Amino acid sequence: MKNDVEIVKELAVEIDRVRKEIAKIIVGQDEIIEQLVISLLAKGHCLLVGVPGLAKTLLIKTLSEVMDLKFNRIQFTPDLMPSDITGTEILEEDQITKKREFKFIPGPVFANVILADEINRTPPKTQSALLEAMQEHRVTVAGKTYSLSEPFFVLATQNPIEQEGTYPLPEAQLDRFMFNLWLDYPSVDEERQIVKQTTSQYSPVLEKVITAQQIGEYQELIKRVPVADNVLNYAVDLVSKTRVNNENTPAIVKEAVRWGAGPRASQYLVLAAKVKSVLEGRFSPNIDDVRFASLPVLRHRIILNFNAEAEGISSKDVIKKLL
Repeated sequence: MKNDVEIVKELAVEIDRVRKEIAKIIVGQDEIIEQLVISLLAKGHCLLVGVPGLAKTLLIKTLSEVMDLKFNRIQFTPDLMPSDITGTEILEEDQITKKREFKFIPGPVFANVILADEINRTPPKTQSALLEAMQEHRVTVAGKTYSLSEPFFVLATQNPIEQEGTYPLPEAQLDRFMFNLWLDYPSVDEERQIVKQTTSQYSPVLEKVITAQQIGEYQELIKRVPVADNVLNYAVDLVSKTRVNNENTPAIVKEAVRWGAGPRASQYLVLAAKVKSVLEGRFSPNIDDVRFASLPVLRHRIILNFNAEAEGISSKDVIKKLL
């Protein structure tokens, strides 16, 4: 049995190999890749927001290939039904006995990595089909519960420009995503490299670096990482100051925020800080690790009021002031 110190060293090396493999396909996006890995190791889910053409789907597919995980993509549309995600029961007849019985056909949610493409294009009834899967790692169909294979990682994408024919995600569902990641345009040099690769015969072969079993071991390791009281207190204080009714809340929060972040934000800040420290070969997180995770963890959990929208204040501005 390897001890925790050996596993920490091994994890840092393995994730570095993962980054190098992904870099064969994906140009740039280093911070997004790091945050996706952090979310996966912390057993979280991610919401990726970005305009079309920024390789969101390709990035997630590449990550699952490098980690030897089963990948499924679900294209969310207005006519998608919950059974199209979770699976359905069909009536099957035995050819010999002629006996009929229902057989469950698993849906695309039965995979390790799920890409929920344009999740806000489908009605709330279908969106909610993912809720139990994301929270409980299981689905219930026709009164029977089926466990999902581990690790289970949902990555949902949204287009921030086009809002016609969309159904905004409810706050309760947004809260289930550990990170809200905003993908930006590549730099000019990165775009040159992207165009060069994609318009030529360049076709790299990806190596599988980490197995599902290893990921499970690493996820268990993260739980054992100790956290100093001052780091934990910093995370909890930061989240509590996003709430209007807190007596220590800064003026900008009282002026601009309608609802602050809940306890899940504090949990995810500490988990993300743990993973960040381990990836850098350290055995306990510090306050800088919490600060690193604050924007993707809090951005979608701070609900702004009308005054903030009228004055052009974003949740990012509020988080920067709090930090």
